[in-house]
Amino acid sequence: MAARTLKNVDLETLVSLSKRRGFIFQSSEIYGGLGSVWDYGPVGVELKRNVKDLWWKAMVRDRDDVVGIDAAILMHPDVWVASGHVSSFSDPLVECTNCHRRYREDQLESEACPECEGEFGEPRQFNLMFETHIGPVQSDDNTIYLRPETAQAMFVNFQNVQTTTRKKLPFGIAQQGKSFRNEITPGNFTFRTREFEQMEMEFFCTPGEDEEWHRYWIDFSMNWYRSHGLRAEKLMVREHEADELPHYSKASADIDFEFPWGWGELETISNRTDYDLKAHMERSGKDLSYFDQEKNERYVPFVVEPAMGADRSALAFLADAYDEEPGEKESRVVLRFHPDVAPFQVAVLPLSRNEKLTPKAREVYDTVRTVFNTQFDDAQSIGRRYRRQDEIGTPLCVTVDFETVESDDAVTIRNRDSMEQVRVPVANLVQAINDQIVQMRKDSAG
Repeated sequence: MAARTLKNVDLETLVSLSKRRGFIFQSSEIYGGLGSVWDYGPVGVELKRNVKDLWWKAMVRDRDDVVGIDAAILMHPDVWVASGHVSSFSDPLVECTNCHRRYREDQLESEACPECEGEFGEPRQFNLMFETHIGPVQSDDNTIYLRPETAQAMFVNFQNVQTTTRKKLPFGIAQQGKSFRNEITPGNFTFRTREFEQMEMEFFCTPGEDEEWHRYWIDFSMNWYRSHGLRAEKLMVREHEADELPHYSKASADIDFEFPWGWGELETISNRTDYDLKAHMERSGKDLSYFDQEKNERYVPFVVEPAMGADRSALAFLADAYDEEPGEKESRVVLRFHPDVAPFQVAVLPLSRNEKLTPKAREVYDTVRTVFNTQFDDAQSIGRRYRRQDEIGTPLCVTVDFETVESDDAVTIRNRDSMEQVRVPVANLVQAINDQIVQMRKDSAG
C-alpha cells in the first residue's frame, strides 16, 4: 500500500467530501436542516451497511455461541423503569441568563457562557429519553419512550432466546438497530446525534468467569477494528475510573479513536454483572435465572456487553481512510478503505460513452457485480472518473476501451493504492479482481 501523507483530516474537509461524494447529507436540508440529524447518501449507505455486515459476521455468523434478535423500538414503559432510565438517565442542563443557550454543565470548561460570556442559571437534570404516546389519547397513562439503547430488549428476551435456542452458558445475544437520545449538545458531525444506530451484544456467563470474558471482548473488538483497516496508533483502550462507572457496571473500558477533533469513544465494553436481569425480575415478577445442569444449581447470569456505535464506526473508517497525494497540478484525494469496508469494491468504466463501448461495458458490469459490489460510471472524462472513484475509496477500476471490443477482449484493471494498471482477459477478470482484493485485504490489515 502507498504511504499515507496526512496524519489527520480536519472535520470541515471531511464534511465537505461527504456531501460532495454522496456519503452523508444534512437531514431535511431544503428546509434548513434539522440539528444533528443526518442522512446517508448512495455511497455512505453502502459504507455503513458494510460496517454493520462485517460486525454481524464476526459477532454472530462466524460463532456458535452468539445469536441475533431484532427487537421493536417501542417497549413497555416498565422496561425503562426497571433499567433505571426513567429515574436517572439524565444530564445536568444549564441555561445562559443572557442569550438563553443551553449546555451540559459537565462539558463546560468555564463558568461563563461560551457564546456570550453571560452567567448561567441553576442547573437542572434533563432526561435524555424521547417521550411519545401510544393510542389515540395523550395522557400520562399511555406514555412510552423511544428506546435510548438496544440492550434492554436482549435482557427481557433472555429467557425466550435461551429456551428456543437451547443455548448453554456462556452465550450471547446480539442486535443492531436505531436508538434515540435527546442530547443537549450533540455535535462533531455524526459522532454525537439524537438518532443513531447501535451494534450491541449481551454475553451471558457464569458469575466468576465475567472478568475473563470482559478482557476477551475488549481484545476481540480491538482486533476487529484493526483487521478492517483502522491504524493501531489511532486506537486505544481506556479503562473507566471508579467514579465514572455507570450504576450497573462492575468494570468498563472504552475503545477510543483519534478523530479529527481528538480522541473519542467508539465502543464501550462493560461488565454489567447480574444487575439488569435482577432488575427486570424484580419489576416484572418473572424468573430470569438459569439452571446449570452440569453444576446442578440455579443462578442469575452475569453479563459482559460490547456496545459499539455503527455511525461512529463508519465515521472512524471514513476519517482514517482519508489521504492526499501531492501532484504537479493538484493533489489526489484518495480514501484508502479496507476493500471489505469500501462502499464499492469495483467500478466499471467505459473509456467513453460510445455505441461500441457501452454495450460491452454493461456486459462486463453484469458479470462483475454478481460477485463484487460494483458501480457503473460513464459520466465525464476517464481521468475525472478515476479521481471520483479514488475519492469514494473504490479499490479497483476496470476500464473497457476500443481494444476490448475490436481486438483482444481484455480490460484494464487500475489499482487505487499503487495506481498500477494490468491488462486482463475478460474471461479471467473475476479471478484477477479477487486476487487483487485478497492482497489489498492483507495490506489493509497489516
